[in-house]
Amino acid sequence: MNTATIPEPRTAAALAARRRSTETALKRIHEAITRLRREKAQAASPPSPAARTSPAPSSTTTPKPEPAVAAALAEAGERRSQILADQDDEREATWRERALNAEDVLKAATAEILSQRTRIGELLGQVPDLQAERTEEAIQRITTENTTRKQRVRRLTADNRTLDERLKAARSNLRFQDRRVADPEARIAEPSSG
Repeated sequence: MNTATIPEPRTAAALAARRRSTETALKRIHEAITRLRREKAQAASPPSPAARTSPAPSSTTTPKPEPAVAAALAEAGERRSQILADQDDEREATWRERALNAEDVLKAATAEILSQRTRIGELLGQVPDLQAERTEEAIQRITTENTTRKQRVRRLTADNRTLDERLKAARSNLRFQDRRVADPEARIAEPSSG
């Protein structure tokens, strides 16, 4: 007489269905992990809740998906952190370069304005002899040159003001980028709760 118990057909069918369901869920999890790695979706967002779906309650013979999901999440977090750090470094370098360029242009404009002011001062210092007779043509030419120089001084002053505003904006942007870099660094440095 055989003493081994034979499971009822319904129980065996239920166990088989549970195994199939668990294997299907594990297959979907591994496919999702593979797809996430292939598409490099880690940089855009963490794995979706669908990718973390837990299988049906497992029996003692059912394999556990948690190590694979945990490894994928850890790898995704590391890649995302690296990508964000690289992007922040690139943005910071761009804004620093812009600020330095704006400073160079501002220095050049300031030097040009000083040069023009010096030249205007020299020209004004060469006041012609008031008793000398001036022809109408000479007076017209001097008046035109004076007007032209005044316009150029106004234009250079406006350019200087514009460049100064750009420099201030670039410095403000750089400070903003520094804060944006500091926020993710602070979040990364904080111990994760969970």
